[in-house]
Amino acid sequence: MSELLVDFITSLDGYASAEGWPGYWGLEGPEYLSWLGEQAQATYLMGANTYRLMSGFAAGEFPNGQDEFRPEEEASVDELTRAAKVVFSSSLEEPLTWANATLVREDAVETVRAMKSSGPGLLSTIGSLSLCRSLLRAGLVDRFRVVMFPVITGATGEERIYDGYPDVALEMIDHRTFDGRIQLVEYTPRVLDQPPLGIPA
Repeated sequence: MSELLVDFITSLDGYASAEGWPGYWGLEGPEYLSWLGEQAQATYLMGANTYRLMSGFAAGEFPNGQDEFRPEEEASVDELTRAAKVVFSSSLEEPLTWANATLVREDAVETVRAMKSSGPGLLSTIGSLSLCRSLLRAGLVDRFRVVMFPVITGATGEERIYDGYPDVALEMIDHRTFDGRIQLVEYTPRVLDQPPLGIPA
């Protein structure tokens, strides 16, 4: 059975990106980049907006305010291009132009449920906030990982990650600090019907 990882990189105040900031908020370091390179091969799940953004980068478009990619950004895009990708969308048209990407028009929750039961391997989200929220609500997420960068982007932050989420209990299974400033926390999530009435044992 496949394992599903929801994977976010965020500012400390929970934004997925910020206007005018480079990728990784410009704060990635050698420890973090080395760790990224050690990650297991995965099939990436995404929605239409993330596909349009990332496939644009792969085709040579640059983020606003940049006229080139930094080497670590280029390596990340290249890695995603080589990886298998499943794109959930009713608005995109086939054929998808980004290599190794498959378009799925069926319900994302039921499709991922079937993907999880069909065999081994790792499924991982990238971006796609509403997709992640739907998969979490459905109880399909095995691991919930957040890498927090030491910035607060209250004035420029975009894509607030946790808006619309249910209450979720999180059991920590890993944590780590990279380069003395970047914090990873990883949890097993459990969606709650209501807040707990007492203090956990």
